[in-house]
Amino acid sequence: CADQLNRRGHAVTVYERADRAGGLLMYGIPNMKLEKSVVERRIRLMQDEGIVFKLGADVGSDVTAAELLASYDAVVLCCGASQPRDLALEGREGCPDVLFAVDFLTQTTKSLLDSQLQDGRFTSAKDKHVVIVGGGDTGNDCVGTALRHGCASVVQLEMMPQPPRERTENNPWPEWPMTLKTDYGQQEALAVFGCDPRLYQTTVKSLHMDEEKRLKEITLIRLQPERDAASGRTIMKEVPGSEQTVPCDLLLIACGFTGPQAYILDAFGLETTPRRLPATSENSFATSVDKVFVAGDM
Repeated sequence: CADQLNRRGHAVTVYERADRAGGLLMYGIPNMKLEKSVVERRIRLMQDEGIVFKLGADVGSDVTAAELLASYDAVVLCCGASQPRDLALEGREGCPDVLFAVDFLTQTTKSLLDSQLQDGRFTSAKDKHVVIVGGGDTGNDCVGTALRHGCASVVQLEMMPQPPRERTENNPWPEWPMTLKTDYGQQEALAVFGCDPRLYQTTVKSLHMDEEKRLKEITLIRLQPERDAASGRTIMKEVPGSEQTVPCDLLLIACGFTGPQAYILDAFGLETTPRRLPATSENSFATSVDKVFVAGDM
């Protein structure tokens, strides 16, 4: 957004709450998947072209909405859908061994860039039994990162059934192929442990702590797809009696995101949709507040 506005002749300032610019490209994607020198080069080019970056500036906390609106002709909110989807499990609240995937990945990347992992400011998976909830790209990145830490084992849970290996009749070319894909994390887990880390149609039922309130085991349960008569949608139902308990020292939640974090919406007093997204006028990115626009995943 800043790059496009700058090319149109506007003077652009980017406010970033982290200590490095780049957002998910910088901290949410591991280095083995995206070298940070690529991101840093692009940022340097943007700076050379006149774009100003203000780092460690959390709008809505360190900087008020009123300050920005008084200082600039327009504000574009590009904060992403950064509110992670959580698991409603007893004992999850405050447990240091249950992390959102993006926090786990961010800690590792920041420590790597700051000190080559020497500062210890990250949650290590070394010698731990790691379970990841979520079968997507972020879950796969967690598999690859846990392996590099030296985990004792890694399991990746996916609620939905295993995709077919070939296209089905209702998924013809040139549609995106809804087929089984084995990404680098799963390939590496196969090489290290001799088995695919993914368990399909499975989720976490409960957590089990030791005497010191540290996670030691989790109970898994199988799921079965059923068609909901009222909505016509397929929903995943628990299979009674299918529980199994497995060792787990570190549980990572990679279940996607529900939308932007509330504090930035509240800071600008934006009207929102029922899904807590900023309400915008039809065919426009303009919000309910004058001079305030939104773009990207937000």
